[in-house]
Amino acid sequence: MQNEIRWLVRLGLDRDLFTLEQAATVRTALGEQADLMDFAQKLIDDGHLNDDHLATLEKIAGLAFSKGKVGPPADDPFENSPLAPVKAGPKRASAGNVTAPPFMGASLADGPPKLPSMPFEMIGAMEDPAVAAAMRKLLRDCAGYGASDLHLSAGTRPFIRQNRALIPLGEHRLSADEALRLNLALLTSEQRGLFQQQRDFDYALALDKGDRYRVNLMFHKGGPAGSYRMVPTRIPLLGELGLRSLDSVKKLLNYHNGLILVTGPVGSGKTTTLAALVAELNATRKDHIITVEDPVEVVQPALGCNLTQREVGAHTASFASALKGALREDPDVIVIGELRDLETIEMAITASETGHLVIGTMHTSDAATTLNRLLDVFPPAQQSQIRASVSESLRGILCQRLLPSTEGGLVLACELLVANSAVVALIRDGKTQGLRNVLETGVREGMCLMENVVFDLYQKGLITADTARQNVTSRMLKAKIT
Repeated sequence: MQNEIRWLVRLGLDRDLFTLEQAATVRTALGEQADLMDFAQKLIDDGHLNDDHLATLEKIAGLAFSKGKVGPPADDPFENSPLAPVKAGPKRASAGNVTAPPFMGASLADGPPKLPSMPFEMIGAMEDPAVAAAMRKLLRDCAGYGASDLHLSAGTRPFIRQNRALIPLGEHRLSADEALRLNLALLTSEQRGLFQQQRDFDYALALDKGDRYRVNLMFHKGGPAGSYRMVPTRIPLLGELGLRSLDSVKKLLNYHNGLILVTGPVGSGKTTTLAALVAELNATRKDHIITVEDPVEVVQPALGCNLTQREVGAHTASFASALKGALREDPDVIVIGELRDLETIEMAITASETGHLVIGTMHTSDAATTLNRLLDVFPPAQQSQIRASVSESLRGILCQRLLPSTEGGLVLACELLVANSAVVALIRDGKTQGLRNVLETGVREGMCLMENVVFDLYQKGLITADTARQNVTSRMLKAKIT
């Protein structure tokens, strides 16, 4: 059992929030591998706390998270406890080799899950409530199967994506009417009107039991289509992601101002990493965190921090307008779901220079490309000024990719750039082509070059030679891959 849970129980008993017997019941139900948030949520779900105690539980959960890093409490309530035995929970994936992380798919403790299914050919004969119920079940089954995405598009077979591979769900091709009914089934009347009017619609879908999905609906030449991204049901700890330089990443979060960038292509796990970074800040600091997302995917309860999550469209007109407002809302940390245009990037840099820690994401593949993309959006007349600003405000860049593992899952490859004096000079002088040398020589500061990380994964047998060759450009490294 994690030390954080032992501390949570100790602190909860001291405040008479629940009894030891109730805590033991939760422990038995979840198993030894449960995490702090699962344990706290189970206490609530099982009715062991009343509404007046929820705020106190949130506070002691943050305290327990911090104390658990040091060790268990001296008076551990579960030490030599004669209470009910504990069932063994599912094993966690080892760091760096993510075969089926508990926050990205279901446990295989009871055998392999069945491929999700639905009577797609019967959609036309089903009433609307039945279609909605079938959609809810299909989404849950997809998440339980370990899929990352579900696609329902007119003219094609429904399919899921699992570990980057596409898997069809049967042979039936959806008609335009079937695809429309499926993708409208879980929308409110207002959302249906917006989709029909705009022909594109992004939203976060929340079902009961905490299941959440990021949804994009659109029309194409064959008719309507929908893409459903499974949002993690549990916020992972940073240590569970498989980051190569975990201590260096945590050091970046110790800053109280500056700019941190999390980058990678679509499907590289940026959302999961961003959620873990926010959770780390939420548990270890006492600040005001404002997030701006499109849409809000991972909902985070306030622990040590006051956490404000805003959604573009529902709560604000754009990322840029939310950033303007945030500077007047007394934030300590600002998290931006995507840096996608000049105004948003300019506001983010300004916020990082005025005493705020800003964390944002971009769709770039490595540190050098990230900086070039960040700087090149500005007109030539501003280049000198903006390079000086970025060189002073940048704290670090974390670039990541999810690669197919030899064990059938996915493995994380990440590049980390820490803004030391050499990096500052290169950015200020416009010589970003020299960042590769800094990444290779900055190992002591926790830096790592993506190609070297990929080659190391290949040497350890975690990825195939083909995967390694596709993700390196160095001729010297390619020659070593056989």
